[in-house]
Amino acid sequence: MTNETRRLRDHPLVQLTLVRYREFFREPEAVFWVFVFPVLLTAGLGIAFRNQAPERTPVAVVERGAASASVVEALARSPDLLASALPEAAAADALRTGRVALVVVPGAASDTAEYRFDSERPESRIARLLVDDALQRAAGRRDPIGVADRRVSEPGSRYVDFVVPGLLGMNLMGSGIWGLGFAIVDARRKKLLKRLIATPMSRVQFLASFVLSRLTLLVIEVAVLVGFAVLAFGVPLRGSVASLVIICLLSALSFAALGLLLASRARTVEGVSGLMNLVMLPMWIFSGVFFSASRFPDALQPFIQALPLTAVNDALRASMLEGAGWARLAPEIGIIGAWLLLSFALAVRLFRWR
Repeated sequence: MTNETRRLRDHPLVQLTLVRYREFFREPEAVFWVFVFPVLLTAGLGIAFRNQAPERTPVAVVERGAASASVVEALARSPDLLASALPEAAAADALRTGRVALVVVPGAASDTAEYRFDSERPESRIARLLVDDALQRAAGRRDPIGVADRRVSEPGSRYVDFVVPGLLGMNLMGSGIWGLGFAIVDARRKKLLKRLIATPMSRVQFLASFVLSRLTLLVIEVAVLVGFAVLAFGVPLRGSVASLVIICLLSALSFAALGLLLASRARTVEGVSGLMNLVMLPMWIFSGVFFSASRFPDALQPFIQALPLTAVNDALRASMLEGAGWARLAPEIGIIGAWLLLSFALAVRLFRWR
């Protein structure tokens, strides 16, 4: 071993980074939550929301003699409806508890009917259109324009395609914040940081070792999750691999820096756990992991778009599903980079050994 190699190996930053690797892989729980759990979650959601024939919408028809039978017969011809005749009280209870989307009450005359449904339930509004169309056709209605349906399912438009980038972003956030924050606070609680003060290293080197240790783990983390999603469910990867790597790299560093900041002053595991939950909970809810962030009111959008996880999820989806270029990704990259620089600068300034 040459002197140059020995000096590099003995450099404080290299030794501290190696320590981070050893600490991580000696904890089976950490390995499970970082590498195994996201794959299991992706598998569960992918199976639950895989492509399959659409379910028929359940509707109830109030029993009123022959009129009810003719309505049930007309609705049975629709491939989208599942009609059943029920007494009026049972039909009302089924509607109230969500077992049916709509109740049809046949009128006294054979050509009248009443629809009972909750207008705030999307499936009830759809059921109203389907039921009315089936009954009008059964009564002899003819459409002036002939139309044909052609159902298309493209990779990128499915729920599993939407949720995989969100799970990747959530995993980058969790492993960055939880993994680094707990390690620092636990070392401070055990008085290990006080011993490190006497060693030939700087505060920047100590904190940078936590951030750099995330880079090697990041390669495995992203490769396992994205590779499984692509092979098992055909999730598209329309953007370049280079753009995906850069987005994940910046995201991991940004969340790692945020974890350092949260742990810079905390003395107990309970204290840093509360801070982490306070920071991550809004992002779990608002940042579009499992559903689009656009569902929230316009007044909240400036706050939501400024969250780092929102920028990460939007950038990952734009790259993976749309094949977006750097011009399209620039705003999200700027937000992620700003969180990285600001969090690390504050962490270095506020960090204390005791």
